[in-house]
Amino acid sequence: MKFAPSKASLQLALMLAAIPLAPAFAHTGTGVAGGLTSGFLHPLTGPDHLVAMIAVGLWGAQLGKPAIWVLPITFPLVMAIGGLIGLSGMELPLVEFIIAFSGLALGAMVALNVRPPLAISSALVALFAIFHGYAHGRELPEAADATAYAVGFVVATGMLHLVGILIGALITRPAGAGIVRACGAAIGCVGLYFMLAAAGVVG
Repeated sequence: MKFAPSKASLQLALMLAAIPLAPAFAHTGTGVAGGLTSGFLHPLTGPDHLVAMIAVGLWGAQLGKPAIWVLPITFPLVMAIGGLIGLSGMELPLVEFIIAFSGLALGAMVALNVRPPLAISSALVALFAIFHGYAHGRELPEAADATAYAVGFVVATGMLHLVGILIGALITRPAGAGIVRACGAAIGCVGLYFMLAAAGVVG
C-alpha cells in the first residue's frame, strides 16, 4: 500500500488521539441531553468506543486497499442498523461486554498483524458495529435533538476512523509496522480492562 501521510496529518492524528479518556463507559446514558455537540463529544469521551474506532482505522490501514476504506465505511453503516435496533427497544445480550471485547479483538488483530479475507474482516467489524450502534440507539430518546445527536456521533466516529488510518499509514516508514502493532497491543489492553470491568472483575 502506497500511502504516506503528511507531517501535518500525523500531528492532527496524534492530537486527536491524545484527547483525555473518561474513566467511565461511553454507554452509561449520561451527557446525552444536548444535540450535535453532545453527540460529537460522546465517542471522544468514552474510551471503550474511542479505542475500537481507532482500531478499525488502524486495521484497515494495515490490511491495505480496499480494506483501508471498506472497514471504516462498513462500521458506521452497520452501526446505524444497530442504532435502529436500540431505538426499537429490542434487547441484545452482553452489550457492554461485547463493546469492550471489540477493543480487545480489534487491537489483537492489529498487534498480531492478522490478515483474513476482506469478507471476514468486514463481517467482524460489522458485528461489533451492531453492538456499538445499539448502545447509543438506546440513549437517543434521551437527547433533546436525537437527529443532531446521531449526526454528531457519526461524524466523530468517522474522525476516529481517520485517526486510525493516519496512524496506520506509519507502516510505510522504517520501523512503522512495529509502531502500528504496538498501538494495536495498547488498544487490546484497554479493551481487556473494560472487559474485566464489564464482568465486574475490576472496579
